[in-house]
Amino acid sequence: MISPTETETAFDPNADRLREECGVFGIYGHADAAALTALGLHALQHRGQEAAGIVSFDGTRFHSERRLGLVGDAFSEASVIDKLKGKQAIGHVRYSTTGETILRNVQPLFAELHGGGFALAHNGNLTNGLTLRRNLVRDGAIYQSTSDTEVLLHLVARSRKQNFVDRFVEGIRQIEGAYAFVGMTNKKLIGARDPLGIRPLVLGELDGCPILTSETCALDIIGAKFIREVENGEVLIVSESGIESHKPFPPIAERPCIFEYIYFARPDSIVKGRSIYERRKAMGAVLAQESPANADVVVPVPDSGVPAALGYAQASGIPFELGIIRNHYVGRTFIEPTQKVRELGVKLKHSANRSVVEGKSIVLVDDSIVRGTTSFKIVKMMREAGAREVHFRISSPPITHPDYYGIDTPDREKLLAATHSLEEMRQFVGADSLAFISVDGLYRAMGHERRDPLRPQFTDHCFTGDYPTSLTDVIGESAKQQISLLAEAG
Repeated sequence: MISPTETETAFDPNADRLREECGVFGIYGHADAAALTALGLHALQHRGQEAAGIVSFDGTRFHSERRLGLVGDAFSEASVIDKLKGKQAIGHVRYSTTGETILRNVQPLFAELHGGGFALAHNGNLTNGLTLRRNLVRDGAIYQSTSDTEVLLHLVARSRKQNFVDRFVEGIRQIEGAYAFVGMTNKKLIGARDPLGIRPLVLGELDGCPILTSETCALDIIGAKFIREVENGEVLIVSESGIESHKPFPPIAERPCIFEYIYFARPDSIVKGRSIYERRKAMGAVLAQESPANADVVVPVPDSGVPAALGYAQASGIPFELGIIRNHYVGRTFIEPTQKVRELGVKLKHSANRSVVEGKSIVLVDDSIVRGTTSFKIVKMMREAGAREVHFRISSPPITHPDYYGIDTPDREKLLAATHSLEEMRQFVGADSLAFISVDGLYRAMGHERRDPLRPQFTDHCFTGDYPTSLTDVIGESAKQQISLLAEAG
């Protein structure tokens, strides 16, 4: 029987999950700009927990606060918010998909350009960022971070266009990959979305003041009104004159990231008019139709598996029960020196509800399997709590390819589904049965008849290997190049 090695089962509660992307927020013309930005970042905390930052402008000077850690730790004190003066501000929560988690990489990044200061926050990943960086450094550019976001600062700085908007557009025309940018000058708030619309960005309004942010949940927390989504390939310029829309790219069909619906977006967010919560329930319902199980209860792996498990239970008629209780007060945990203690670590985050699972045949529902090590531990926990049978059901298709657009997935050889058959995966996690939603089933849950192979409706390369853009940095050895010689004390 295939089972995880001792190294694979070493405990890190975050190592076997899809790592969140980043979240951006910006507001123009409001007296409480910094405080509202901090609240918006609170709502986007699920998109990045490693660092947070805010830059504001008071009409004369820019003010910046960038901190490692959670938003609540960095921006909960009035004294911090009071330093961020001005009626316009942008903010960022970070999970490091490129660049180390060190203070110089915390966004928004800021640069003094010809014509004034420019602050920039980025959700996504540039697939030609390393190549552009190498060329820029060869031409004399001096980098202060190891983040691919800084590439755009240099491109804008080097543009010979007279108008800032033209300089910004010239910069984004040179980059490839996925991005939602929110930027700020002394006169403007800028939003930009990649030509395929892989990364999300929405426009809202509070007290007549425009807002740009990653998800509608950040509008809800401050009582703002949702106006519309920023279109794929669109650049929005907010100024005293109002909102201008620019379309610098040829029109193409959008392909938003399917993982926003499966995992990343908060359940109470709305994306393209679709309720994230309802889409996840629909995924569970389709999963129940495709892969039924003879069981006594449906148990979600909290929190991300809950809506899909509800959908599975409703479609199958099997009772839904909270057979696993999640401890929400666990941060990043230290790795203990002994294997025995490491194996206990999973219980810091998830505990079995023995009264629900003991003696029962259960359907265990989760949103994905990455390496499989956490799935192995949770199945083992269910058996130790007395589960008679464990039927594992996954509301996304098998993840067989890595992501290069802002999701930190392991290399392909570390993805369980890329190296194991379905039966080998079942043995690895220790379940009595294992099934994933099909790709076409996922598309049905999203309201489509099936996936269109000629014009896919979503960016779904993690399941299909169909990457929607060129992967310049991945070709050859450029993706493995060292990009900084500086090691900072932690």
